[in-house]
Amino acid sequence: MKETKKVWRGAAGVVIDNKQILMVKSKESGKWSIPSGEIETGESPQQACVREVWEETGFRIEVKKQLHTKNVQIGHYEVTSHYFLCEVISGGICLQDPDNEIDEIMWKTEAELKELLHDYPEDQEHLIAFMNRAAAIQ
Repeated sequence: MKETKKVWRGAAGVVIDNKQILMVKSKESGKWSIPSGEIETGESPQQACVREVWEETGFRIEVKKQLHTKNVQIGHYEVTSHYFLCEVISGGICLQDPDNEIDEIMWKTEAELKELLHDYPEDQEHLIAFMNRAAAIQ
């Protein structure tokens, strides 16, 4: 009998300010990632990104542009995650995570990003490239 594949669609916020990237640490894994989560019914990927960054970090952001779409197989899930470059418009670091999954929220430099344990190690190279591109524009 063939196993049923499940589909998971998500959105992630690449929030860069002053040559630092906003990162969150998972309680479960103890590893770091950018703020992200599942797209809820009726939401666009951009709306999900805004909601997830707010829920996980306390920052209100504006989506500037789509950077990347990741398509991977994780276990029985076909995962599609949309990555957006975002700008902080208000708020401040605040642990308000309704899913109680976030242990820590921090701004990280490129050097610090390279030393972190990542929940999604395949993202590290992309995140550094996004940081370098943002620094060139700012």
